[in-house]
Order: sequence, then C-alpha cells, then structure tokens
Amino acid sequence: MWILFAVLSAVFAGLTSILAKCGIRKTDSNLSTAIRTIVVLLFSWLMVFITGAQSGIGSISSRSWIFLILSGFATGASWLCYFRALQLGDVNKVVPVDKSSGVLTIIFAFIFLHETVSIPKLVGVVLIAVGTYLMIKRKKTDNGAAAKSRSWFIYAALSAIFASLTSILSKIGLSGVDSNLATAIRTGVVLIMAWLVVLVTGGAKKPERTDKRELLFICLSGLATGASWLFYYRALKDGPASVVAPIDKLSLLVTIGFSYFAFGEKLSKKEAIGLVAMTAGTVMMAF
Repeated sequence: MWILFAVLSAVFAGLTSILAKCGIRKTDSNLSTAIRTIVVLLFSWLMVFITGAQSGIGSISSRSWIFLILSGFATGASWLCYFRALQLGDVNKVVPVDKSSGVLTIIFAFIFLHETVSIPKLVGVVLIAVGTYLMIKRKKTDNGAAAKSRSWFIYAALSAIFASLTSILSKIGLSGVDSNLATAIRTGVVLIMAWLVVLVTGGAKKPERTDKRELLFICLSGLATGASWLFYYRALKDGPASVVAPIDKLSLLVTIGFSYFAFGEKLSKKEAIGLVAMTAGTVMMAF
C-alpha cells in the first residue's frame, strides 16, 4: 500500500505547484506560503481527529519530537525557497531542479539510515542529473532578462537541499508515531516559521494587496499540499525513504503537463529529452 500512497502523493504534489503558481503572480511569495500553511494545518489536524490519532500525542518520545520539529523547519525553509523560485522562474524549469532532491535523499538515506544503494539507483542518479541539466539550460536572451531570472535557480536548489533533509529527518521522527499526527505537528512548526519570515520581511503589511482569485488558488494549493503530505508521510512510515522519495518526485510529470495547459509553457526538444531522462532515472531509483 505504501507504493500507492507514494503515487497519490506525487499526483497531489504536482497539482500543488500549478495552483501555487496561479496564486503568486502578484501576491508576495512568503505571505502566500504562510496562508497556505494555515490551510494545510487545518486539513492535517482534521485528519488527525477523524482517525483518532490525537490520543497518541502523549506517547511520542522526546527523540521523535526533536526530529519532527527539525523536519518542520527544513520543510518551511524548502517551501519558502520553492515558492520564491516559482514566482521568479518558469514552472517547467523550477520543478525539475526541486525534484532533483530525490538524488540527495538517496545519498542521505545511505549515510544516515544505512539504506542500500543498488546499481539501478546509481544509474538513476546519473539520468536525473543529465535530465535536470537539459531542462534548465538557459535559452539565449537579452542580458537584462537573464540577470533578472538568474536567482530562481539558487532558490530552487536550496529548496531541493532542504526537501531532501525533510525526508530523512521525518523518517527518523516517524518511528512509533502515527503519520497523520506527525504531519500535523510538523505543519505547526512550518506555520510558525512561515509567519515569522512574513513579519520580518514586512509581508504582513501586504494582505490587502492579495487578489481574491489568487487567494482562492493559494487555499486550493494548501489543500493539495495537505493531501500530498498525508499520503507521502504514510508511505514514508512503511516504506524506505530511498524508494518513497523518488516515486514522489514523479509529480514532475503532473506539473509539466498542467504547466502546458495552464500557462502555455512548452518544452523544447532538448527539454523533452531531459524530461524523459529524469523520468527514467526516477523510476530506476525506486529499485
């Protein structure tokens, strides 16, 4: 069942990127992240009470608390970087960089969780690296536009690093903890972190500038994120991080497909080859 949960996580994660992109055209990306987190928090705690998992909060060990909180901070950092990158760059370029976190997850899982690394996984790492390079290779453009768009890659790369740390810290923190309850706890940490950043950057003064249509998309992306998280951490609880993470990264296909229909972002022949390489590499990393 954990494989099915990982696939469902990928589907909803793909929807998250598209809905979020629609919600941050004019809205501050940090404020958008903070608003989305409120929706995710409400959604995750609703699932906790529906499943009756709240009764287990008193039995969570101090070790699990520490790692769940740390994973929450890593998630918050990943989100803030990711949605800033989405605001600055094209979806079909930002997402491949972010999804390359699966490579780092396998490396971290090998080092910290002592999970095995097979030959297919190593081949998958190479394919993803090549595919990512082909998909993000900058097109020829004027110097002004190039300089303006250069920073999206830095934010996307930081998002990938923090996302890979999230998977490892969560895997450790999930030991003996209901996955729904763990998701709710982590989301609370993300919420605190997101609003602190909003206050520090002055984003709290900008809610009146938020378009109602964008607010709707932000909330919908929060629901999609909540669903993705619940499936992902349920899969992570039962399955190995080095397999669950790559399956989740197949959300790249969902995102690229929707970006074509929603934003008209087309892939060049070289980018299409990169997408095929990344998909093949992601599938091989699951073995």
